[in-house]
Amino acid sequence: MKISTTVSSIPTSPTLAVTSKAKALKAQGKNVIGFGAGEPDFDTPEHIKQAAIRALENGFTKYTPVGGMVELKDAIVYRTSEDYGIEITPENVVVSCGAKHSLFNLLLTILSPGDEVICPSPYWVSYPPIIRIAGAVPVIIDTTENNMRLEAAQLKESITKRTRAIIINSPCNPTGTTYTRKELEKIAEVCLENDLMIISDDIYHKIVYSGSEFSSIATLSRELTERTFIIQGVSKTYAMTGWRIGYCIGNAEVISAMTRLQSQSTSNPTSFAQAASIEALKGPQDTVEDMRKTFEKRKAIMVSMLSDIPGFELIEPQGTFYCFPSVKAHLDRFKTTSGLADFLLEKALVAVVPGEGFGSPDHIRLSFALHDENIVDGLNRIKQALS
Repeated sequence: MKISTTVSSIPTSPTLAVTSKAKALKAQGKNVIGFGAGEPDFDTPEHIKQAAIRALENGFTKYTPVGGMVELKDAIVYRTSEDYGIEITPENVVVSCGAKHSLFNLLLTILSPGDEVICPSPYWVSYPPIIRIAGAVPVIIDTTENNMRLEAAQLKESITKRTRAIIINSPCNPTGTTYTRKELEKIAEVCLENDLMIISDDIYHKIVYSGSEFSSIATLSRELTERTFIIQGVSKTYAMTGWRIGYCIGNAEVISAMTRLQSQSTSNPTSFAQAASIEALKGPQDTVEDMRKTFEKRKAIMVSMLSDIPGFELIEPQGTFYCFPSVKAHLDRFKTTSGLADFLLEKALVAVVPGEGFGSPDHIRLSFALHDENIVDGLNRIKQALS
């Protein structure tokens, strides 16, 4: 059977591929330690699960409005006001089947063939493929020489007449870096001068560590609020990756068009998952801080141990639950980070994600969303295998 040109050009997500390999080995009885997963290892908090159970028991299993329940949009308005200090209305919100779906809908709505989107590298693996699916062109800007942050001068040099938007991900997957308010102000100035739309992927906004703080470009001015699209969801903050609820906040006209697009694809997000998300956003928030503190302790363990592995160089993450060390010193031996990842999986039964998929072929990504003892065991295995 012939596969379309568009789909044929789409690579498999490297994070999902690594997770699949690790699960296959585990199914064979192998003691695999997986640093690949991009999800919290905690269970969804009990009060959130109970909200879904109540919804099911009350027969809440039918269609909802395409763009999400009014009650959930109201909860998003409330949470946005609390977390960002900006005022929006339900007309500025569309709820989708995960933040990736929100981003997919947004890019298909605002991009036309030949448009360009600025995509700082390292980037989340799905940005370039989704941009290409929309018929647009990802313009990659390498930030590895600038402590993994885009500088305003780099942005200015990369803008052409076709540039339509920029994606900013802070805290960043895979690097864990965050942008300061001053850095965002300089980027924002360039965006305003060149009439760019801004896509702010804030999915890790609650997982930020001591000495850093989350800033969103959407909060810098009213003008920036109006041209920024915030991608958010419940997956990382509330350990709800499998519930598949994400949302986009932005210009009401674009949000309406995104809803129309969604009506012809998935229709509404799952009804009882929406009910659970209302509880997540408006209910007790203490579990969010508990998880953040646990991640911070794990980060300290991983940073210390990675720094002790010869040939690994690391910029300490300020947020997320990832470390992204350079392994360039080992590439004479393994040629690519994919080769290194294959070696570690076969030799040490440790799964890591190669950097090629993140636009950074000298790095690997390791998640510390796993128990302390597994972090220690896994990193000891890597050190021994490479010694």
